[in-house]
Amino acid sequence: MNVRFSVNGPALNKQIAESMRKKNSANDFERNIKATSGELLKTKFEKMKKQMVVDFLNLPITKEIMSGPGSSNISGTLGGYGDLFSFIGFDRGDNHIGPILNLLYKSNCKFGRMDASGRFRLSIDIPTAEQIFDVTPLPWAPGISWAKRMEVGLSGLGMFLSKESQYSRSGGGVQSKSQIRKGTFSNSQYISHFIKNWNKKFIDLIKGGRF
Repeated sequence: MNVRFSVNGPALNKQIAESMRKKNSANDFERNIKATSGELLKTKFEKMKKQMVVDFLNLPITKEIMSGPGSSNISGTLGGYGDLFSFIGFDRGDNHIGPILNLLYKSNCKFGRMDASGRFRLSIDIPTAEQIFDVTPLPWAPGISWAKRMEVGLSGLGMFLSKESQYSRSGGGVQSKSQIRKGTFSNSQYISHFIKNWNKKFIDLIKGGRF
């Protein structure tokens, strides 16, 4: 997501506007524009960015995958049987949450210079759901995103056997060639819902800025 917001010169605090016109520096805008709370908007953004990462790490699906093979199915996606790390088929020791965190950490807030009409621009960039899907391939099907499959469904639960095995990628489960039990994957809100919520929060931050 890239949110761009333009502010007209007349809407600026007169003293700030006069100073900005003389200096016309993005850094000066960064040091003067405040959020509704009275904090500098840039400072508030950085605090929200940290909270966004914390919220992502606390999502049940994220926590379950980070716990690795043998963890509990706290996300409820498997009906309480086995764990997502093993069911998805990740290789033991791999970090599949890292690529998502890298994108979230790259989120930024940029201030532009004032143009000839007396307007300046600021923008906030956070990753889109599609960008996250692009860095979360299934280990056995690179063209499919495991993160997206948490939302739309992942087949094979009826053939999944949760058990330690030397023949398993994860070491915590194997797939049978035939159905061994009843069970279907329970779709869950994940990346799309998470990003949509944070898009709104950052848009509200910009709209609530004190200019």
